[in-house]
This record gives sequence, structure tokens and C-alpha cells, in this order.
Amino acid sequence: MISSRGRLLIVSLMALLFIAPALGVSTGPPWENNGNLVVETGCSCHGGGSPSNNVVVSISGIPRSYDAGQSYDFTISLQDASNSLGGFMLWDYNSGTLTPGDGSQSVTDEPGALSQSTPGNDWIVTWTAPAEDVGIIAFQLVGNAVNGDGLPDENDHWNILSFSISAPDTATNDDEDGLALRTISVGDYDSLFVADVDPAELEAERQQHIADQYFDNGNLFYWTTLSVLLVAAVFQGEFYERKFGGGPPHLDRSLAMPQGIRRGIVSILLTALFAFTIREGFAYGYPLVVGMLALWAIFGVYRTIVQARAEKTYTDLI
Repeated sequence: MISSRGRLLIVSLMALLFIAPALGVSTGPPWENNGNLVVETGCSCHGGGSPSNNVVVSISGIPRSYDAGQSYDFTISLQDASNSLGGFMLWDYNSGTLTPGDGSQSVTDEPGALSQSTPGNDWIVTWTAPAEDVGIIAFQLVGNAVNGDGLPDENDHWNILSFSISAPDTATNDDEDGLALRTISVGDYDSLFVADVDPAELEAERQQHIADQYFDNGNLFYWTTLSVLLVAAVFQGEFYERKFGGGPPHLDRSLAMPQGIRRGIVSILLTALFAFTIREGFAYGYPLVVGMLALWAIFGVYRTIVQARAEKTYTDLI
């Protein structure tokens, strides 16, 4: 029979196996990319690494000058001729307080900044001005319109908007002309009105998108199922070895120690690599493969320990 410790190990390994594809899906942009702040330099892994005027990033509800302690609702919008959904990141360099609304969240690495929590093209967030006059307040806003294929490539378009709000009583917030609040944007609105496209080309793109979806989903389910079967086979072998084979063969400690150290180092390196692929938002296939290798290395450490503790038997006696 498998001990309670063995059952716990099985459950833990199976849980890690199943969460790997799920954790590979990012719900917000990273705070840094190659040592640079994404909110300042943009999404270098999308759109060929350069901002594009094809995506229009705008924010409305911006006062010309803020009133100390006053709250303002900002509406962030994202428009692109080909990509209907995407994400954003907004930061005021912690001068005031940004509060997320529906579909947005605080950034983990910088709680003073906001990003999307779900893909979209329209978000409402709240900004509360500082309690006293701190001078001009600078803002950074990055918007990324993606095509939904799960890959950061040249088909995604992003743009970056820098703006500021003046200190109290330094600008006129006159409501007479309806200009108390502004809408600020960056991008080429003309690019949103694309020329007519050949219907055959549109249908070919649609069919290609369907084929890509089948390919991606097929890969996901195939490799996940294969991984489950491999893990199940390993533990089935453990079970039958313990029940019918007398347990694992003994391994002398002089051999077990260096073997355990080697396997332990490999396990640590693979686990760190697995965490890196999750943190950087790699496509699900990468963390799945690395996660499986890490599990295999961890199992090797477990196997070495079990064999070192196994009772020594003599099978070559006459």
C-alpha cells in the first residue's frame, strides 16, 4: 500500500502538473522588461518592439489642474482597426492614489500602478489627487491591442501616452465651455478606418485563425494528457514494486549521497526555470515541458532517498 506521505506527494505533483498551463496565461503586463519599466518604454515583446500609431490610446476625465484630495474618474480607451481587445498600464509615479475599477487591478510589483485584470478596450479607474499641492503630476499610460493568439508578435500593436496635470490654481478649469475635463490621446484615428479588404482574404484569415485554434487546443490537450499518463505510469510502477516486488532495491549510501546531490541540483535549476517561464508569461507549452522535467528530477531525488532507506537484502547467496 502507498503510505500517506506517498499519497500526499502524488496529489502535490498532479496539482503542479495541472496548474502549469493555467499559470502560463498572463492577466496583466509585467512591471519590468529587460530592466526597463514597461509603463515608460512600452511592450518591447509585442509589435516588433516599437510603438504603433495604428493603435489609439486615449484617456478622458483629465482635469487641467487638480484640486487637493479630489477624486476623478478616468476612462481609458483602446482602439485598433484589427485588434479589438487588449490591456493597459497607468502610473502617476505614486503622486496620488489610483484605484482600480471593473476589469482592472493594482500591479503586483508596483501597487501604485494599475493594469487590466481582464482583456478589454474600455476601463474606468479612479484617481485621487494628493492631499496637498505637490506641483505638476506626470502620468504614463501604455495600451496594447492584441490579436488574441496568445503570442507576443508583430500582429499586436501598442502605443504609449505621457501627460501631466497642473498644480492647483495654475490652470483654468472653467465649465462654461464644457472644457473642465479633457480627453488626451495618442495614435492615428485615420488608421481605424481601413480600406476595403478582399472577402476571400478575410475568409482565408478566418480559416487560418480556426486552424490555429485547433492546433493550439490539440497541443494543449495532447501534451497534458500524455503528461498525466506518464505520471500515472510512474506511480503505478511504484505501487506494484512496493506491493509485489518487495519494495525498491537498496542503494548504498556511498552511492546515494552523490546521486542525491546531483539530482537535487538539477531539481532546483529546473524548478527555477519553471518559475521563470511562468513569471515571464511564456506560452503554455514551455512551462508544461519544463514543469514535467522538474517533476521528473524531483521524483529522482525522492527515489534516491527511498532506495537509500530501503533495507539491504542479499540475493546472491548460495
